[in-house]
Amino acid sequence: MSGFLKQNTQDTKKRVLDGTVEVFRKKGASFTMSDISKELGMSKKTIYTVFDDKKQLLVELVDYFFDRVKEDEEKVWEDDSLDTKEKFKRILGAMPEASLDVDFATLYEIRGKYPEVDKKVRERLENDWEKTLELLRKGKEEGVFKDISEIVFQIMFESTIERFINGDELKRNHIKYSKALNELVDTLVGGITA
Repeated sequence: MSGFLKQNTQDTKKRVLDGTVEVFRKKGASFTMSDISKELGMSKKTIYTVFDDKKQLLVELVDYFFDRVKEDEEKVWEDDSLDTKEKFKRILGAMPEASLDVDFATLYEIRGKYPEVDKKVRERLENDWEKTLELLRKGKEEGVFKDISEIVFQIMFESTIERFINGDELKRNHIKYSKALNELVDTLVGGITA
């Protein structure tokens, strides 16, 4: 594939992913490819040149979202104006600006239909904890955090996020995912603060 075509394909893919975030914000996980086509003013045929089907789009959307989270975490990590506790809180609660009002709790609606999406979310939640755990260790050394088990903390955080996504409790109680994430971070960090 020539460089121009490859770049054009990447641009189209990014545009579709950004459009999918918008549609997800409006309709939740039950959106259709027609919804994306309408949102972008792009033919479904063009969308299908970069994504084979909705399953592939959703799996790549998970990576797209988590890659943006990692970018936000990196900015926090490099911000020397923040103390250890504040860095820890911000890394745990990192969400890309464009996704702040996206209700990821609606993913439960498609869990049975697209188990690959559920698997991808779980994989991404369980990886890349090195910097977060390093901050937890640093906080314990500084006396900011209690001497708690890192693995227990990680399991608690991951399990709660999985429940947010895989259960319908947030939706039934009209709680946005971003609000639930903030409350989770405040509760966990408050509980380990020395």
